Amino acid sequence: MTRSERLVLVDHDDPGLPVVEQCRLLKVARSTLYYRPVPLRSDDLAVMRRMDELHLAWPFYGSRRMAAVLRREGWAVNRKRAKRLMRVMAIEAIYQKPNTSRGHPDHKVYPYLLRGLAIGRPNQVWCADITYIPMAKGFVYLVAVMDWFSRRVVSWRLSITMETDFCVEALTEAMERHGQPEIFNTDQGVQFTSAAFLDELAARGVQISMDGKGRYLDNIFIERLWRSLKYEEVYIKAYGSVPEARRNIGEWLAFYNDVRPHQALDYRTPREVFDGEACEHVDNASASLRDAPALPTCSQAHQREKEVIMY
Repeated sequence: MTRSERLVLVDHDDPGLPVVEQCRLLKVARSTLYYRPVPLRSDDLAVMRRMDELHLAWPFYGSRRMAAVLRREGWAVNRKRAKRLMRVMAIEAIYQKPNTSRGHPDHKVYPYLLRGLAIGRPNQVWCADITYIPMAKGFVYLVAVMDWFSRRVVSWRLSITMETDFCVEALTEAMERHGQPEIFNTDQGVQFTSAAFLDELAARGVQISMDGKGRYLDNIFIERLWRSLKYEEVYIKAYGSVPEARRNIGEWLAFYNDVRPHQALDYRTPREVFDGEACEHVDNASASLRDAPALPTCSQAHQREKEVIMY
């Protein structure tokens, strides 16, 4: 049960059990009942937008380097401010454990199962991740569930908080609409190591795989999705509301799945590959190469096979 769900159970009008005692039994701080979040200033939102762009371009920038680059560009940002805003955005340098991947001490962590695995069909491996989406005023978080072989986004959800609920909803919808994978891979974030999320997978007999700490390449396909989404859709618009963001992101993801040809898929669409018009296999090369620049595409794999035959 999430903290939000526990807070809903508090009954302020209960004559026999004081609020203090209810909070103690539910293991929530009483102050959270009365806390009202203060919206971020407009200048903070502008800095966060630029930090998101820098993080996509150079994901190895930590708070020190991020602050230095922003100051060179004219922003009044010290390391303390950069660190605070990166925490809000749930990002950190890739050589450290990302904030979206911040685990819980009581949550179980599973081993990475994709090392050396040849992924050769849809629904063999799915993955999921969360990213920050800037708007004209404010921001939201986006979770997506992707089929690793076809790159098809099989479900997604937007949320104004980093609670676990929206991740579980996306997972449930994906499996109800598209079946279930043999292996499900995520990072070690608290949302993906929660009992609610893992129980949904375990109940269906799905094998659970988790990235190593700071292993950017372990989930590289969905990282590429975030880059495409932000440069082709999010950064060229300024969403005025959450419904507008949801509508526009949904339209772009439909375009990504059904219309946009992918070089890595021999210029097929993810839907075509997911429905059976697939390449022979996708090698998970990044699982064994620590500093590999990218995973090979299907066409690159075919080219290597031709070269082997020729020689």
